[in-house]
Amino acid sequence: MRYYEVVGNLHVHTVYSDGTADHRGVARAAARAGLDFVAVTDHNVWVRGVEGYTDGVLLLVGEEVHSVRRYPQVNHLLIYGAEAELAPFAADPQRLIREATDRGGICFLAHPYEKGSPISPDLEPIPWVDWEVDGYVGLEIWNAMSEFKGLLWGRLAALFYALFPHLGIRGPFRATLRQWDALLRAGRRVAAIGGADAHGHTYRLGPIRRVVFPYDTLFRWVNTHVLVEQPLTGDLETDRRLIYDALRAGRTWVGYDRLAPTRGFRFHVRSGPAVATMGEEIPRAGALVFEVEAPRAGTIRLLREGRVVARTYGRTLRFTTAEPGAYRVEVWRTFRGRTRGWIFSSPVYCR
Repeated sequence: MRYYEVVGNLHVHTVYSDGTADHRGVARAAARAGLDFVAVTDHNVWVRGVEGYTDGVLLLVGEEVHSVRRYPQVNHLLIYGAEAELAPFAADPQRLIREATDRGGICFLAHPYEKGSPISPDLEPIPWVDWEVDGYVGLEIWNAMSEFKGLLWGRLAALFYALFPHLGIRGPFRATLRQWDALLRAGRRVAAIGGADAHGHTYRLGPIRRVVFPYDTLFRWVNTHVLVEQPLTGDLETDRRLIYDALRAGRTWVGYDRLAPTRGFRFHVRSGPAVATMGEEIPRAGALVFEVEAPRAGTIRLLREGRVVARTYGRTLRFTTAEPGAYRVEVWRTFRGRTRGWIFSSPVYCR
């Protein structure tokens, strides 16, 4: 099947929880950043009746659910497409996932590993800890604001990275990638998304007061690229189904689009007459032929359940093997003298 790429951000907050913009303002910021869609995920509230197109951007509404009675905070779950308020089930993560999926929802574990900051109680880490749950589609492997929070080891660091945040952003936490690969080795199907976790807050440090990360700035950073079955039509119901079907199938990759645009990335596996892309399963009919194409040159790594099996520098990689497993791709690029993550694909499952 031929797929069509759309780009969006799947982790955003508005004035309905702890953000500073309304839904229309979020959509307009996404339009300025060149996104195709954006999903608002306010904390423990699902807002009805605000979805639709604004300035050519499709705005969807999900929810980020957690138990307010649990301290320290853990287990934030991103839910899309359930079309219901699910915060009452937050105390039991497995029941929450089950309630969401029974309603047609799609669940991703938000910022599963985090590093806190000592400069404020509001910057404590919020990891996922109940790893025995199942029924979720994947992990938010890269959260821009989570990574920024982990850089704030002191007030001077906070000031520096508030002024030059692009110097600190490097990629998903290694612990997140290790956990992802461990789940794949265990035979789980686990897709990847990335998000801004945008709030639009104004921060103060001494005499300095500024919005460090406006919504449209973050929407140019870590995004989720999705392969849908047909071009978006402009109709809310049709396009919501297209995007959610692709998310549910795991036809995704995470792109650090500030470093360089990641539109046009492709990852396919061929075996005999069969062809599969991210999120899909392919039966072996002899050799497995892996084909990766990046929009610009970088260090391309093909990983089988955490182990690098092929590596090259350039725009393309081709590799042949007969070994089954879950294969994913990473692409890294150098920026300002440091190697930084650029593209992280969901797996292809070779059986």
